[in-house]
Amino acid sequence: MDAQQTTAAAAAAALTPKALIHQKYGTKACYKIEEVQQSVDSTCPGLVTPQQSRCLYRCYLSLPEFTTTSDAFPKKKDAEQSAAKMAIEKLGIQSTSKNLTPQEAWDELATRLSVLFSEEFLSSSHPLVGHFRVSLGRIGDHFGMIPVSAIVSCDVKVNNLCKVINPNSDGDPLLVSSYIRKAAKMSDSVCSTDEGFLIRKSGSYSPNILQKLMNHALCTRCSVQIEAIHIPFRDEAQIDIVTLDFSDDQYYMDEISQKLRSRDTSQILVSRTLGKASSEMKLYFSAPEIPAAPSDCVDVFSKAEQNDHLEPVLNKRASYLSGQRIYGDAILANVGYTRKSSDLFYEDVSYCTYYRMLLSKVPDGHYKLFREAILAAELPAVFTARSNWKGPLPRDLLCTFCRQHWLSEPIFSVKMVDPSESSCKLLEACKSSKLLRLSEEIKKTNGGIGVTIDGDLGKSSTFTCEVKLLSRKQVLILDSLSDATYKKESDAIQNAALKVLTWLKKYFSQLDMSIEKLSSFGLADNIVIYSANFSKEFATLLSICGPEQNYPMRRCGASGSNFLDQPHIKEKGTSLLKIEGPDSGVFPSHGSLTCISYVVTLIRKEEPLKEVIERNDEFEFEVGSGAVINQLEVSATQLSVNQSAQFTIELPSRDLILAAAAESSKRLSHLSLNNCFLEYSIKVLRVTEPLEDRMEQALFSPPLSKQRVEFAVRHINASHSTTLVDFGCGSGSLLDSLFEHSTTLEKIVGVDISCKSLTRAAKLIHSKLSMKSVMEPNIRSAVLYDGSIMDFDSRLYGFGIGTCLEVIEHMEEDQACLFGNVVLSSFCPELLIVSTPNYEYNPILQRSSLPNKEDDPEDKSGPCKFRNHDHKFEWTRQQFEQWSVDLAGRHNYSVEFSGVGGSGDVEPGFASQIAVFRRRSLQLEKKSSTDEEPSHPYKVIWEWNKGS
Repeated sequence: MDAQQTTAAAAAAALTPKALIHQKYGTKACYKIEEVQQSVDSTCPGLVTPQQSRCLYRCYLSLPEFTTTSDAFPKKKDAEQSAAKMAIEKLGIQSTSKNLTPQEAWDELATRLSVLFSEEFLSSSHPLVGHFRVSLGRIGDHFGMIPVSAIVSCDVKVNNLCKVINPNSDGDPLLVSSYIRKAAKMSDSVCSTDEGFLIRKSGSYSPNILQKLMNHALCTRCSVQIEAIHIPFRDEAQIDIVTLDFSDDQYYMDEISQKLRSRDTSQILVSRTLGKASSEMKLYFSAPEIPAAPSDCVDVFSKAEQNDHLEPVLNKRASYLSGQRIYGDAILANVGYTRKSSDLFYEDVSYCTYYRMLLSKVPDGHYKLFREAILAAELPAVFTARSNWKGPLPRDLLCTFCRQHWLSEPIFSVKMVDPSESSCKLLEACKSSKLLRLSEEIKKTNGGIGVTIDGDLGKSSTFTCEVKLLSRKQVLILDSLSDATYKKESDAIQNAALKVLTWLKKYFSQLDMSIEKLSSFGLADNIVIYSANFSKEFATLLSICGPEQNYPMRRCGASGSNFLDQPHIKEKGTSLLKIEGPDSGVFPSHGSLTCISYVVTLIRKEEPLKEVIERNDEFEFEVGSGAVINQLEVSATQLSVNQSAQFTIELPSRDLILAAAAESSKRLSHLSLNNCFLEYSIKVLRVTEPLEDRMEQALFSPPLSKQRVEFAVRHINASHSTTLVDFGCGSGSLLDSLFEHSTTLEKIVGVDISCKSLTRAAKLIHSKLSMKSVMEPNIRSAVLYDGSIMDFDSRLYGFGIGTCLEVIEHMEEDQACLFGNVVLSSFCPELLIVSTPNYEYNPILQRSSLPNKEDDPEDKSGPCKFRNHDHKFEWTRQQFEQWSVDLAGRHNYSVEFSGVGGSGDVEPGFASQIAVFRRRSLQLEKKSSTDEEPSHPYKVIWEWNKGS
């Protein structure tokens, strides 16, 4: 055995301080928790508003000899462990299982068995005592006989000692059972049977102990029936439900052995606990037949993984579920004895339970289950802010995934990036661009002032985070390299975890890829995959799915993956039915928190099958983050508050349906789901606007968005322009607002890279053009294009006016520079209006916004944050003016500065700063026929012409 593995196993076997105290004192140790309110230091001295305090916990541990008091901790369990640690230091107790050698572990294992079969042990609250009560009440050969599997399932210390002997035993119940049987032969106080896995005390118990156990057994006799899941070892066989009947004094292990058609309980083995530690969910199976061997057959068992004759009876599905080697048919049951009660604990295990356990092993499965929205929720594609994220955070989700697959805890390595490094990278990016020759020209124009970003914004440090995944044996299987920087350490960690989860989610949908392709598949996302090690850890999963299929828990929206790429309401695999309710005018928009209610119904075509399988009265998600299936988000964004609608989608995988079905899963499991589909009935309950909009509305009336529109309208009418193109039009808020004003415009065009936003814009504009109540517009044509505003399209050449309102801050700074050059040198509008947030105004806005209890405390420290989480940068007035003056000077434009919100004459200027570029030459040369072919990279998403 590898020495490193032995050391790791020994360290893992070390008992916690609380466990050591329990081992010595049992119920005599009394823990008392006290809440301690700790005030939070204010980052703003003299602030009148009271600051929130946080709750800590202090623990008092009372022992017969003395009492200890812990320090204050954020978690109760940490306070308890601290108090226990102080106690064992006073007592001089050391963990006997720490740093044991394999031989010492054998001796400890034999000693532990002697303790378990002592009379003193039968007076404890240990779960194994329940098995003794049944065994000592029997008549015949099995009197006093305890199945080894009962010891394995009830005693943690026995399992830890086996892991010291051989770390591989953690994944093989057969190997653990063989070690326990060998240890029993090393002890004088217990003995084991020659066949099977049964152990009994060498001597006899006193009559008093036997009578006490029998009295309790008589008081607790009852008839119990529970449901369990039978998992055949043959892959093609379907799982089914079996009923376990524990009548009167019948031993539940006897009933399970009968259902497995095993000889008796001596042949039954049991897996570790599945799911929560408080659960008794375990897999029961019959021990496989081992070839004839010497009396010490442990060596045969220890080579079980290499025994080819055992592979045909390996239960792949059960092995994947438990992370251990399970042989033959298995029964998944939630039954057993616990410390909380001396009575037998039991619960039904349904089809729904089984499929939800499978779902929990998928990278995004735990997120779906936690949100109780299996058919609606998706793992978000981006982590915007802690206050907007619903459900477990990405770091916690990744840790859960690793535990589900019996990997080590992920390692997060955070690195602080020197701000000078970021500035150098930005400068190099600017220098490398063909169109950006800023340095010398700006110095000439502005008296030697360059474009280097300085001030508080440039001085703040940023963080990157690297994530490593390792096997239980500390073998590296995945290394996600840091490729982005964040202003907060916590954001770096959460985004790094989400990146790994997103990659794993893609991998689970493409399990048929070869080992050679696996490596390049990871490098595409800057993730290094150690293919051989990675494939070994997921070998059982691959054997279940086979080379030609993917994981059965496919995403609900997989069949409609192209839904968002189409502009129409009706899409492949999905159709939106009639919208009901009046239009309130409040629609979900990108970045808003939208709360909906929904019901998902399973319907069979032309047959009377209509089954509600998922319902949620209030479900909140951030629009644009990918937190729900595509079809649901597209439909919800077409509804205003209090409107409802229905849409249908193709049926996802059967496994996913049964995981969501809950009470109806048993009935549905026996039905064919051919010709079935899902119908979603949704209603938008409320919409919380993005942070930037909330801040602006708290201080300005009308909001800055309306003031920017009014600013643009004034310039449109003053210039008598008849054509307008809105670069980065989004959901069409500017174009839609133009209908509320009288303008000279005859043609309006919008360009954006988001098809979803353009679909929303098309609906808004079309509804306005169709309304008779709207003032008669001059507009004769409206077009929406899908394309990047950094690409030139000759159809938009020479427009009268161009607008780009609150767009450039969503790009990287070098891309904003590139856009400026493209629009003025290629599109050549007569007038260009560009607005962007004034970073210097942010402290005023953020002080005026209402406090949010869910806001991250880290946001309140350090430099002033950006107005929105998806802003790549925000410029001061000087930085914006430098950028604008340089662009105007190089492309024969003049530029003047203005803004909305606040005053340009009072510090810190306007809240939203605006640059108005005017082309100096009013005559624009027309493209001749000898010019190069027209460039039309944009795709028409929607077009309207008057009279057509």
